[in-house]
Amino acid sequence: MASIILIRHGQASFGAANYDQLSGLGRRQAQLLNNYFSDCGITLDAIYCGTLARQRQTAEIATKNQLAETPFHIDPRFNEIRNDEQFEFLLPELIQRNPSVAKLVDKAKSDSKSYQKVLEQVFQLWVSSKDDDSGIQSWQHYSDQVEEAMKDLIKREGSGKNIGLFTSGGTIATIVSQVLGLDGSFAYRFYEPVINASMTRLLYNQEKVSLSSFNDHSFLEWESRKQGNSMISYR
Repeated sequence: MASIILIRHGQASFGAANYDQLSGLGRRQAQLLNNYFSDCGITLDAIYCGTLARQRQTAEIATKNQLAETPFHIDPRFNEIRNDEQFEFLLPELIQRNPSVAKLVDKAKSDSKSYQKVLEQVFQLWVSSKDDDSGIQSWQHYSDQVEEAMKDLIKREGSGKNIGLFTSGGTIATIVSQVLGLDGSFAYRFYEPVINASMTRLLYNQEKVSLSSFNDHSFLEWESRKQGNSMISYR
């Protein structure tokens, strides 16, 4: 069977003026992935990513040693869930329902753990919305576009290939939920644990897609032990 490696981008610049850039650690993570591909003899027959800078930067660094003629496709349907948009439109409603969330929001501006707690609550409120009436893209709309993008990728690439898809945690969680036949209420369980630069492998043919492995970051763990400095990050 052919395979698709879903790769989450390296660590972005959390707390900086422009989040959508790889941090120094994020660049090192992408370089370690490039080394891993080379050491293991992994050749990609095609490379895909969304339009976000952190996705493209990860793809460019991690595939430096791939063949120069490897097709490189950019598809906005693989962009991350619009977290900023969800916060803007849904956070007031969430605070109205649960005033204690306001304290977490203040901490979330500089503390990634607090941000994660707020994100989970906003995410679940978003998933429970049935349409776009809230003024933002609905979960169903987002899920449908990701599913369509995956179908188009598989149709284009056909069988017997090894594809690299550089994307984001929310997109990976959405794809995994779809492959496992789960609805949106389960998606966050796959969203939260996805590590920067980790690999999730899918096996596919024209009839089905199967999950082979999820959130593999063993190459980062190995490098962390060698250097005595953690290369693992979630945000």
